[in-house]
Amino acid sequence: MSALRQATLRAMTIADYDAVIELMKATPGVSFRDADSRDATARYLARNPGLSLVAEKEGRLVGCLMCGHDGRRGYLQHLVVLAGHRRQGIANALVDRCLAALAQLGILKSHVDVFRTNALAQAYWEHQGWQLRTDIHRYSFVSGGLQNA
Repeated sequence: MSALRQATLRAMTIADYDAVIELMKATPGVSFRDADSRDATARYLARNPGLSLVAEKEGRLVGCLMCGHDGRRGYLQHLVVLAGHRRQGIANALVDRCLAALAQLGILKSHVDVFRTNALAQAYWEHQGWQLRTDIHRYSFVSGGLQNA
């Protein structure tokens, strides 16, 4: 039996919040911001039903991928697999399932943001065939002056 067959993928619910946040906090290169609060995550899941996923093995959450869209483009965020469970196809399965769900909604182009300091994530996405954009810059604006939004 392959390692992936031992993992179960399912839609993330707000009941998974604490385990997902602990997984994110334990993963170098992944940020935790105010926008990742329980309330904000609940809104995100409600706005994008069934798109964000978790992976479980033996009753333990070992991976997650948050996924949403704006009606035109998909956005993948916080792809995380617990260190001891990497290189077993879990990340690929999470990404494939999210992209398939987006495609069913007619969304064929997706984006992912990766910190410039996260070489491991950069290598993963490049190896999967994702293209580094050099033709655009992303600008952000934070209302209310909250620096960790």
